[in-house]
Amino acid sequence: MASSCFSIAAILILILFTTHLNFCIAARKILSSETDTEFIKTSCGATSYPDLCFTTFSSYASEIQASPKILASKSLSLTLNTTLSASKFLTELSKSQALEPREAAALQDCVEEISDSVDELKRSIGEMDEIEGKSFAFRMSDIETWVSAALTDEDTCTDGFSENATDGDVKATVRSQIEKVAHMTSIALAFVNRYAGTKN
Repeated sequence: MASSCFSIAAILILILFTTHLNFCIAARKILSSETDTEFIKTSCGATSYPDLCFTTFSSYASEIQASPKILASKSLSLTLNTTLSASKFLTELSKSQALEPREAAALQDCVEEISDSVDELKRSIGEMDEIEGKSFAFRMSDIETWVSAALTDEDTCTDGFSENATDGDVKATVRSQIEKVAHMTSIALAFVNRYAGTKN
């Protein structure tokens, strides 16, 4: 009888321990998730486009955790995806037969500028993958230079569609595409600069 009672007690203790352990694990996950999201919110608050930033990056909070490096890498990756999408759209638009000669010329220049942005972002991502080691400062300087150049290319693209140079609809279409790219690039540059500062 005593042995039976001991067995039941042992089972109850095991159940209670397991329940408590599961509760602790769940609570830890919730706290970790809240911390990760707060990191994204705080990081985005330091950018020029906090709302776009938080909307874009909050769904990656558990992946990014509270790592400036992962945040910088993710921002470059998402910016590249956005830039590639815009590049494809603008390339197709440039083939339109309905464009005026000056619109076609401005758009072709824009396509070339965005293509340069794509190349610079790809180089930045490749360099970020090799960032650890004694050459950290040198590599980060390269990345900052390339991302800054990508942002300049995007600004040059919109400059080609000056107020009176092109049709309003074409200008609005191009600018809506480039604006998102430029904003994402600006955010990426902010996160790259922040990560660069973590090793100073």
